[in-house]
Amino acid sequence: MNVYWALAAIALIGQAFCALIGLKPEPYRAISEQAGYLLILCNLLIFLSVILAEIWLRSDLGFQKQMVIGCGFLISCLLYFVSLPYVDGAQMALMMPAMTALIYFDRRMLYIFGLLSLFDYAGIYFLLERGLLSKPLTEFLMMECIFIVFVILAHGVIVRAHETNEYLEQLTQSEQGLLVERAIADKLLKIDALTGLYNHKTFHEYLDSLLEQCETNGLRLQLALFDIDNFKQVNDTYGHWIGDIVLKEVAGKIGRMIGPNDFAARYGGEEFAIIFTDKDPDEAYALVEDLRSDIAGLEHPYAGGRPITVSIGLCRYRAGDGKELLFRRTDESLYLAKHSGKNRVVTSGENEPVPV
Repeated sequence: MNVYWALAAIALIGQAFCALIGLKPEPYRAISEQAGYLLILCNLLIFLSVILAEIWLRSDLGFQKQMVIGCGFLISCLLYFVSLPYVDGAQMALMMPAMTALIYFDRRMLYIFGLLSLFDYAGIYFLLERGLLSKPLTEFLMMECIFIVFVILAHGVIVRAHETNEYLEQLTQSEQGLLVERAIADKLLKIDALTGLYNHKTFHEYLDSLLEQCETNGLRLQLALFDIDNFKQVNDTYGHWIGDIVLKEVAGKIGRMIGPNDFAARYGGEEFAIIFTDKDPDEAYALVEDLRSDIAGLEHPYAGGRPITVSIGLCRYRAGDGKELLFRRTDESLYLAKHSGKNRVVTSGENEPVPV
């Protein structure tokens, strides 16, 4: 619509300029003495068409594309009559609807308005130009050929545009597929396949990053190490596939009980680790104690109904300790829990294990 407004303004300004400099239509183009009134009427109809189309589009009445192209068809006819007294090749204005269809990449509209332009000019030529302006038949045939060639070229452009669009869609889908595959591969690299928790490598990467935050921003952090009690006996007695089931159940319980800001991983074998980042030491201790109790309460009919318990070492990180000292203290707490009766939680710095 902005183009239509611009064309209407240019046509009006051009006519005003011709009037100011005293340019008059050549004698063979002067249709009648009332040609001036005809130009005024055409200009009024051009602006009226644009205004009505603008109102239609702003009212959201539907068929907006058809309205835009139809308005272009009407304006092209009016611009022809406005330009005819002054400009050679005014017939080119009749190509506007086909050009508009090309902007929309609509082949159906291109064919419809391309044919309308052909018939429209044929009517204008035989009713006006041939009789009143004495234009030769060769000029008519040349202009019709130009219209046909333009429609053919526009058809090629639209076909090429659709092919390009389909190619871009396929490329986008391919890229999305690669992104999904990359995300899956990245997840597989970070996740332990058996338990669904993070693996040993990812655990250390995450812990290193968090320890930097502890040193620079004072982030609170507690580390808990779990070890399933007598797990070797389970494997030796019931088989490794039963041991895998036990690992999955323990991991599932851990995953369900930790908070959204906690990080759980299978540290190795029957060992698990949890990093707490949003809890004080008392909250972390209460959670791991609940975990220990809930794991001990799980039933294992496939393992002869024997309880499966865990021993847990818990340590709070102190600024300046470093990763090595944090692990040593946590591992010492776990060792104390394992060798003082098992199925218990021991925190770093305790002289005695917490009783069950």
